[in-house]
Amino acid sequence: MDPTVQKKRVCVTGAGGFIASWLVKLLLSKGYIVHGTVRDPSDPKNAHLKKLDNATENLQLFMADLLDYHSTASAIAGCEGVFHAASPVPPSKVPNPEVEVIAPAVTGTLNVLKACSEAKVKRVVVVSSVAAIMMRQDPPEDKNMDEDSWSDKEYCQNTENWYCLSKTLAEREALDFGEKHGLDIVTVCPSIVLGPLLQPTVNSSSLFLINILKGNRQSMENKTYNFVDVRDVASALLLVYEKPEASGRYICSPHAIKSPDFVDMLKSLYPNCKYPQNFTEAEDRQVSSTKLEMIGWKYRTLKEILVDSVECYRAAGLLDDV
Repeated sequence: MDPTVQKKRVCVTGAGGFIASWLVKLLLSKGYIVHGTVRDPSDPKNAHLKKLDNATENLQLFMADLLDYHSTASAIAGCEGVFHAASPVPPSKVPNPEVEVIAPAVTGTLNVLKACSEAKVKRVVVVSSVAAIMMRQDPPEDKNMDEDSWSDKEYCQNTENWYCLSKTLAEREALDFGEKHGLDIVTVCPSIVLGPLLQPTVNSSSLFLINILKGNRQSMENKTYNFVDVRDVASALLLVYEKPEASGRYICSPHAIKSPDFVDMLKSLYPNCKYPQNFTEAEDRQVSSTKLEMIGWKYRTLKEILVDSVECYRAAGLLDDV
């Protein structure tokens, strides 16, 4: 094999997910050889990965459970870069959060990082979330949070925000591991991720928009919602991987809009939907992608994100009369 191609071998964990699928597509388009971890390569919900351009030659799917170190290490072996995108997104009710959410996120991340350290991986990009930044009882007075802000673990526990807690603990563990073991780790923290689906299943952030369009939301919190396109998240992940100067955390959230304004924008595009009528007061929090933009990140307009999302949902038969 050409040694220059060998150098471009990377691993993507949770390759069949919403963000990870677009990342795999982008990596393949850039000539990377991709190792993708999935629970079952023969599962129909991963079939879309095999249909991507260049997948036949350059994509290899590995059956891996991130709680099983050896299966994880097998997928990462021989890779010079790793994108850790796999993380559990729990339903609203979680009987046993420690087992169902926290342990898979934290232990899974540590297994990935140990395997990366063992394989002498040059850089690891961890997909975190603004959930690890914004969940605080005492947000700053100007409501704006940056990469120095961390969600409060006790506040997440007390409000039973298990996803936020899992992302906070996993990202902290990742950055601590990098410092202790000399592993180059960069984290990216997207907000609510919208955009077209590649995978056949509907993820939770897409469901957020689908439910609004289908009239399933009678009310919304009157607060600022932060949005980003899934394709722009993928480009951010590749950007921080390829930019030598990238370091630390990066918020990935270009669009902040109050919920009544968001509904008004949707109404102007799709006037026939039954939109929420009531807006309940809520704590307002905002984030900025300035640090990411400073290294050259570009992003789509919110209107483009919404139109592309809705057209995809329509084509997939997820919306009626929209």
